[in-house]
Amino acid sequence: MAVNADKPTRWKDDIARSVDLYNDWFLAFAPETYRATRVETTKKVEEALGLTGNLLRLSPATLAEYPAIVPMLRMATAPPIARDRLVGLARVSKSLVYTMENNDRVPPRMRPAALQEELGRVATIILRLADRDLFTWLEPPRGATEQELFRASTIVADRLCGAMADPIVRNAQERRQLAKLKEWLEQRQYRHLPPGEGTRLENMAPGTFTFRLNVPVKLEGGTTTVNIPVDTIIMPKKGRKPLTPLLIEAKSAGDFTNVNKRRKEEAVKMAQLRANYGKRVRYILFLCGYFDSGYLGYEAAEGIDWVWEHRMDDLNQFGL
Repeated sequence: MAVNADKPTRWKDDIARSVDLYNDWFLAFAPETYRATRVETTKKVEEALGLTGNLLRLSPATLAEYPAIVPMLRMATAPPIARDRLVGLARVSKSLVYTMENNDRVPPRMRPAALQEELGRVATIILRLADRDLFTWLEPPRGATEQELFRASTIVADRLCGAMADPIVRNAQERRQLAKLKEWLEQRQYRHLPPGEGTRLENMAPGTFTFRLNVPVKLEGGTTTVNIPVDTIIMPKKGRKPLTPLLIEAKSAGDFTNVNKRRKEEAVKMAQLRANYGKRVRYILFLCGYFDSGYLGYEAAEGIDWVWEHRMDDLNQFGL
């Protein structure tokens, strides 16, 4: 029997309350979260500038040794450029820039001569587009003052944080949601299993829970196994044997548009989990924010139930 998915008469009120809860949190904590991230990012920009001699010694060798500085360099240009724009302007392979930014390394199989040439083109584009109004010491070349470096680092950090504003807020909200779940469970004497204890879905003891566990599933055909990340897994204290864990996906949203673009993701997860672990798999959503009737109706039709953060005691109805 469903807890919320089969009660559409309550959806309108729940949506309004969820939006209010998210907005209250955003106004109270999002600016502080953003500021803290900006301070930390400013320090990282200062360090990255130091690795390049404050852009005076940017070279293929520097990029090869410190590939993670590429996002900062893209924000140091006028105008700041996206990753794909850098790929196009420098006429380099997409895999080069993506590997440097995402994996903090250069492609290991790339021929040294080709790597040297493409890194040289990246450095040339960055230096050609470098914001001269920001890096005033570039023309004519001279040493930068401490004040100039701090000002430039702060502005580049603002640009970086602006480009990452949504992920910054989303990650902070997810941490808060998981903390709320942890508090609720521990108040009911559930024991948290920290990472590193060899926790697997099939070996969790009754009355335990864990966060961000990878659950292996075999794809259609049975020849390929992939890991499905699950935010929270709870093994109830009691119930029909064998006990069935409750899998929870924590979701928050600051607008109605994006959730409807991504609503199929949960349905795909549910289908894969049931195909591997049977129809008794229980997979629900923990919602806070902008989730409209269209989103809720879609998830309900896929057999996915949910709990609202503003009414967490609904978790009791899932046997906890």
